[in-house]
Amino acid sequence: MSITTTPDRTALQHLDPEDFRFTRKAWIAATPSRVYDLVSEVSMIGTWSPSASEVSYDAGAGPRAGAWFSGRNRRGDREWTSRSQVLSAEPGETFAFVVEGLVRWCWTFRPLGTGTVAEQSWQLLGLDPVLGTTRSELDALLAHMADSAEATLVALGRWVAEEGGDGAAW
Repeated sequence: MSITTTPDRTALQHLDPEDFRFTRKAWIAATPSRVYDLVSEVSMIGTWSPSASEVSYDAGAGPRAGAWFSGRNRRGDREWTSRSQVLSAEPGETFAFVVEGLVRWCWTFRPLGTGTVAEQSWQLLGLDPVLGTTRSELDALLAHMADSAEATLVALGRWVAEEGGDGAAW
């Protein structure tokens, strides 16, 4: 006998996606336009992110509002492919996109001294059992994504420092 269970959507009804968001920031030793160029070239994200790889724009697309891209994601021993759409691509200022209509990522870039404060924000836009069905599962997702964002910012800063902020290395 096998028992099939379906996600309890009623558990999600008592949760508010607004409760699941964070912002992390770091100073990067490069100009806002340089950091924007690195981040908006989505194929580079696997260089820094512990959770994403094999990211690429659709054929003919690039960093502009409305463009689509795909990538591999991982969390623990789970891996999947996701689709994202660019919401905002303002060189040197903002790069934002939505993943599967469920999560919004936004990068902003602000000059500070000889570098840039890069800010990475994550916000849950909707509740879906694929992300979790209980507050504790969604809290765990939030913590994982915040850790991933912090690791990405640190790795990006280190990469820029080692490769040179002027872009000569890539």
